[in-house]
Amino acid sequence: MPLIIPKALPAYDSLFKENIFVMHQERAVSQDIRPLEIVIVNLMPTKIATETQIARLLANSPLQVHMSLLQMASHEASHVSEDHLAAFYKTFDEIKSHRYDGMIITGAPVETLPFDQVDYWDELCDVMEFSKTNVYSTLHVCWGAQAALYYHYGIDKVQLDQKMFGVFEHKVLRPANPLVRGFDEVFYAPHSRHTGILKSEIAKHEELRLLAESEEAGPFLISTENGRQIFVTGHPEYDKFTLDSEYRRDVNKGLAIEVPKNYYKDDDPAKEPLFRWRGHAHLLYENWLNYYVYQNTPYDLNILSEMEK
Repeated sequence: MPLIIPKALPAYDSLFKENIFVMHQERAVSQDIRPLEIVIVNLMPTKIATETQIARLLANSPLQVHMSLLQMASHEASHVSEDHLAAFYKTFDEIKSHRYDGMIITGAPVETLPFDQVDYWDELCDVMEFSKTNVYSTLHVCWGAQAALYYHYGIDKVQLDQKMFGVFEHKVLRPANPLVRGFDEVFYAPHSRHTGILKSEIAKHEELRLLAESEEAGPFLISTENGRQIFVTGHPEYDKFTLDSEYRRDVNKGLAIEVPKNYYKDDDPAKEPLFRWRGHAHLLYENWLNYYVYQNTPYDLNILSEMEK
């Protein structure tokens, strides 16, 4: 089944050329099926790249998915045109009376700031509160995961001695959990962050389950028992050259940046990156959509507010 996105969205042409099954909205309405309603809270400055990365993962599923995009009205985006935002994004005020099968809250390059100093923090808190009764399952990514763990459970981030930057080996801790169904015992995922979450803090909350971790990068995949809230501390959605772009951007700015670990062949930035997390990234999103959204969400989304978190 396809991912339903506007035909004019830049991701549409990119995914179509990759032979990924996308469908424009006019074609979707002719089919007698209710697509999953997924809203992406895109906090990344590189919005078009992030849209395409997440759309690629959502499209790799037998389920029909209708993807919507949400921006923060309290933040002025500087890396994307106003025309693009006006054409494809909604604000929280425009969607707060709606209900969704799933929500994805992305990362953001603000992790060195205290949460309450992020200019859209209050608005994001409203979105996270909204998700408790108006969204069946919410997937939080990187800084989005840190923000949600702080908002919902009071778990604060910690500053790292140096940036966690590269592709790291992870191990599955709870292989019976549906989110990691089909995972290898050891898998890879990218990280790009200056802060982290302590495993000891997660352990203080009996409602949280640590599903996968890295010896070097720390906790990676965390979930509530019912899967209504899921936290991913890395960036499995990144494409092959995202870390490369970040590295060369910082080098060109004259910033002190280490070569991303375990990323280039022989750790040599003159050589091509090794793309070895793609399969598990697709599997993670496919498992989320199937086991925690499609299999459990009610057909009538209006009853979501009546369900206990």
